[in-house]
Amino acid sequence: MKFKSIAGAVLAAGSAAAAAQSSVTLYGIADAGLVREAGGSAGSVTRLGSGIASASRVGLRGSEHLGGGMAAIFTLESGLKIDTGELDNAATLFNRQAFVGIKSAAGSLTLGRQYTPYHSTLTGVGDPFGTGLAGTAKNLFPDSGSNVRTSNTLMYAMPATHGVTGELAYSAGEQVSASAGRQLGAAFGYAAGKLNVRLAFNHKNSDIAATAGVAAVSRSIGRNTLLAANYDVGVLKAYIAYGVDKGFNSAPLANANNPYGGVRPTASLDGAEVLLGFTAPLAGGSLVGSLMRKDDKTAFNQDARACGLAYLYPLSKRTTVYSAYARISNRQGAGYTVANNSDPGSGNSALNLGVRHAF
Repeated sequence: MKFKSIAGAVLAAGSAAAAAQSSVTLYGIADAGLVREAGGSAGSVTRLGSGIASASRVGLRGSEHLGGGMAAIFTLESGLKIDTGELDNAATLFNRQAFVGIKSAAGSLTLGRQYTPYHSTLTGVGDPFGTGLAGTAKNLFPDSGSNVRTSNTLMYAMPATHGVTGELAYSAGEQVSASAGRQLGAAFGYAAGKLNVRLAFNHKNSDIAATAGVAAVSRSIGRNTLLAANYDVGVLKAYIAYGVDKGFNSAPLANANNPYGGVRPTASLDGAEVLLGFTAPLAGGSLVGSLMRKDDKTAFNQDARACGLAYLYPLSKRTTVYSAYARISNRQGAGYTVANNSDPGSGNSALNLGVRHAF
């Protein structure tokens, strides 16, 4: 009897130790609401949308302690459409993130599909809307396509040291030419007290290497530079972001389907964006606002200005209701549309009403 008790205690301790050494967490966001868009060639459109404030998703993340302060880590994350129950991308299960790596006191090294340092800087530091809702920085900043996330990516993130952080990313084009299709990214930041500042770079090669029966295509390098910061002044948190984009595909239009009709707008190959924004507590919730300007330095001179305002009210730690409104003023045939976290939008104004639940 005594032997059985001791054996049971040993087995229980062993199980507890094994559980402590590895873990897998199921997480996600369910976000849906009403969206009313106006100003496009399709006229006013009212619809039920998914992922307005934050993209709806479900994911698995886990870690296993390997000893010596090292751990294996992984994330598998799939985007969902709450309004229809479909996957964001029917051809790709884990379209949002899919990576594995090693983490230690020296930092983390991960391999797979991941966010770019450019996007992480914009959404985490420069945009008070977190690139969600109608006021998202995506309305004028080039935060779409491979500027947001890249496949075949090797990323190193240094450990935070005295407030200093850094990331380096290399995304292979996987063509017969090592440089064709590859993308490089980097970000360096500093956070201390009420200040958070970050500088990010993006370097995109859109060349296509020659293969049997296919001629090579050579294009200019797309480059993005982004400086972002926020500062908590007490009564509110102030945000600023400034971006410079040059080269082919450096600033693709989020909605490239000629949303206003007439002459199709041209994606800028030389431009800059600036954002000023804030978040402030109000009546138990948060008031969020921003002003943005796009300066197209090409001969097309397709400039734009945007403003956005939102109110978010938490019903609990995990559930928030929200409302938001934004408007864009396009010039010289510019084609920028009011987007949200998951959709590029169809016109120059939009109103959002919805709910977000995180689990």
